[in-house]
Amino acid sequence: MIQDTIVALATPAGAGAIAVIRLSGDEAIALASSIFSSVSKKLLHEQPTHTIHLGHIKDGARIVDEVLASIFKNPKSYTGEDVVEISCHGSNYIQQEIIQLCLRKGARMATAGEFTLRAFINGKMDLSQAEAVADLIASDSEASHQLAIQQMRGGFSNEIKQLREELLNFASLIELELDFAEEDVAFANRDEFQKLITRITQVLKRLIDSFATGNVLKNGIPVAIVGEPNVGKSTLLNSLLNEERAIVSDIAGTTRDTIEDELNIGGIAFRFIDTAGIRDTSDTIEGLGIKKTFEKMEQAQVVLLLLSTKEYATAGVNFQIEIEKIKNRHPQKTLVVVANKIDEVDTQTISAVKNTVLPQGTVLIPLSAKTGEGVELLKSTLLNFVNTGALRNNDTIVTNSRHYDALLKALEEIIKVQEGIDINLTSDLMAIDIRQALYHFGEITGEITNDDLLGNIFANFCIGK
Repeated sequence: MIQDTIVALATPAGAGAIAVIRLSGDEAIALASSIFSSVSKKLLHEQPTHTIHLGHIKDGARIVDEVLASIFKNPKSYTGEDVVEISCHGSNYIQQEIIQLCLRKGARMATAGEFTLRAFINGKMDLSQAEAVADLIASDSEASHQLAIQQMRGGFSNEIKQLREELLNFASLIELELDFAEEDVAFANRDEFQKLITRITQVLKRLIDSFATGNVLKNGIPVAIVGEPNVGKSTLLNSLLNEERAIVSDIAGTTRDTIEDELNIGGIAFRFIDTAGIRDTSDTIEGLGIKKTFEKMEQAQVVLLLLSTKEYATAGVNFQIEIEKIKNRHPQKTLVVVANKIDEVDTQTISAVKNTVLPQGTVLIPLSAKTGEGVELLKSTLLNFVNTGALRNNDTIVTNSRHYDALLKALEEIIKVQEGIDINLTSDLMAIDIRQALYHFGEITGEITNDDLLGNIFANFCIGK
């Protein structure tokens, strides 16, 4: 059990209306009581849990600030320890004066994520829930927020815990059979065991498959805007973002490097990447930009291919050939063809463009990046490409690469168990694979941890959390 008392600023650093300084540990309330003078003359350490008190922080006879002190007594606190949160005025000077005063009274500065680490150690949450706290703080879209909330409430870990518990029960029976090997006694019902292994396999595969969706919903969906020079890529980026983010010019090859920005569409974050125009060039710098364009296309989840309806009408540009060039290079990519500059052609040309033969799964949207006509249709089309069904149905979605890796390893061991059942493997050999599967399940929820793992996880937290 951790005994010392830690202190840290729980709100962002810098001046503001208020700041919150958090204390946690066995002496948190006693320490706060020694520097806090209540306006009602009550002693802080004698007050009940979950109460808030108005008073002054004093350094001897000197008043540092008028504050609110909130008391949370163990185990009914975030960390499971005694916790005091001091809400003071947001002056940098006041914040540091109070923290330094706490340090002089015996507290020490908290390390990154130490409050949440203590919550995990004291059984207030498991490891996957603790990791979700960091995801929740970092969430910047409705989708990433919903995923973090679901995981923090234990949706994912509860599913893993249940599977682990059922497998552990069978493992115990199989281990028991080893003690009676000479009597050839079977305690574990092999038919029921087979059903469990089949169900675990299905759940693991579903969770592993969900990582692809979870990863893009958490980090934003990368969308590469590609096409020849002067088809309107930068104009489209500006129109999508509703600001002059990229330089727009009639001079071909203006964009020589990628420009990225994020847009929230229907609660989903999309990262749009404006790339250099694709063409043959002797310009070394432009050539590097074009090389980067192909790299971004490789990384993108969706490719927006911009083609000019004006060029279609005046220069006889064959849309079908241009589309096939991209599709042949990236057959698995989601491709959206944007027929730009419809404000510069007649309705007959637009109708002809709409009749372009497209590869299966490809969508064509006529629009004008300059006037904004069709841009909202493009946004809704992009949103439809996202698999948000699982999110809406509140299904478990894996977003953490550590969890994904552990699930892959657990599935590998479960497949070995299944192979053992198929060839009627002896209990002692089968028990080895079951133990390994249980180990990887335990890695996710924190039943099995080590100092290096915890250090890596909580090092990414802010100090006050």
